[in-house]
Amino acid sequence: MNDLSSFPITRKWPAIHPERLQLYSLPTPNGVKVSILLEETGLPYEVHRVDFEQHDQTSPEFLSLNPNNKIPAILDPQGPGGRPLALFESGAILLYLAEKTGQLLPKDPAARWHAVQWVMFQMGGVGPMFGQLGFFHKFAGKDWQDKRPRDRYATETRRLLAVLDGQLATREWLAGDEYTVADIATFPWVRNLVGYYGARDLVQFDEFQHVQRALDAFLARPAVQRGLAIPKAP
Repeated sequence: MNDLSSFPITRKWPAIHPERLQLYSLPTPNGVKVSILLEETGLPYEVHRVDFEQHDQTSPEFLSLNPNNKIPAILDPQGPGGRPLALFESGAILLYLAEKTGQLLPKDPAARWHAVQWVMFQMGGVGPMFGQLGFFHKFAGKDWQDKRPRDRYATETRRLLAVLDGQLATREWLAGDEYTVADIATFPWVRNLVGYYGARDLVQFDEFQHVQRALDAFLARPAVQRGLAIPKAP
């Protein structure tokens, strides 16, 4: 039996199956990246819902795993060398799990780094910019009379969508014809942009037909459909 008792997070979220990877998350764009990858790979895991309304993310137990108080985070009882490994930051988790399972990253070194660069593109551009646009378009920012912040992020979001569209114009997926962690990192944010944030018209999303095509293919995958609903609402 795997002993995870030395990790304070297990006092708040006890592991029923301590031999499995432990996922601490919510079904946000960053959160579902990891649940989708886990569903795609078939790696056994146990999920724990981090309830923002209860401020779980700022609890001492969660901060012991992720001092940045963001989801997702994982605790892998079978980390490198057979020792438990705790990780936060969704991009790092995706790359770790892809390497651990030998899936969703190309074997060829050059193709592998091409996939990694698109993960970094999502982490440094797509996520932060789409998220800021969502704030100014859907949440408190929408009540501000000064629309320059919203328009700034709308312009940058359109630029990023154009980059994605150009990449997808000549290949099936972001890193080529192979579905990879780059797609898992990116398309939950695209989905949120046109769905939850309701910014389709604002960014003139219908102009980006290649992004729409790839988004549709992504959402049609059974593992994606399962992962988008994990963890389930109470």
